[in-house]
Amino acid sequence: MNEKESRNRLVTGNAAFLAGIPFSGDTSEKIRQQTAEHGQHPWAAVVACSDSRVAPELICHAGIGEIFTIRTAGNTIGPGELASVEYAAEHLGVPLVVVLGHTDCGAVKAALKGDATGHIKSITDMIRRAAGIETDPDKVCVKNILQSVESLRAALAKTAPETIVRGAIYRLETGRVSFIEG
Repeated sequence: MNEKESRNRLVTGNAAFLAGIPFSGDTSEKIRQQTAEHGQHPWAAVVACSDSRVAPELICHAGIGEIFTIRTAGNTIGPGELASVEYAAEHLGVPLVVVLGHTDCGAVKAALKGDATGHIKSITDMIRRAAGIETDPDKVCVKNILQSVESLRAALAKTAPETIVRGAIYRLETGRVSFIEG
């Protein structure tokens, strides 16, 4: 499968989700056994926010073994996330990596508020760097997505140059996933 086919599967799955079609991802005993015996063969990797309302497999109707999902608050890219994406690209051969942010992100709000402490501060600091002087939460969300996209593109240019990295935003209020340019 190539990047365009992977993207089309995400878009088609999200359209089914939006239309209220019952979940069509394969979670059967057969696919569980198949992936246990023969490994996973995902057609995309998605770096998504940890927000419980943003579940890539559900919002894109993907079953077991189809999406390699990495979740972190604010869809930020630290060493663990980067290593996970490299694994998906180099060892699993995913043709597409999507950084999936979302509207009304708590990590973005915390970054803009600027009073995070503890380990959360490492995430909000990354988002604040991406935001620069921007203060509109929706625009900061997009800037944060694009910062993560650029970080992954730079890293994968050395290890998996054929892997395409794209940004997308999930709108909580509608359920729509839209790809963004950048």
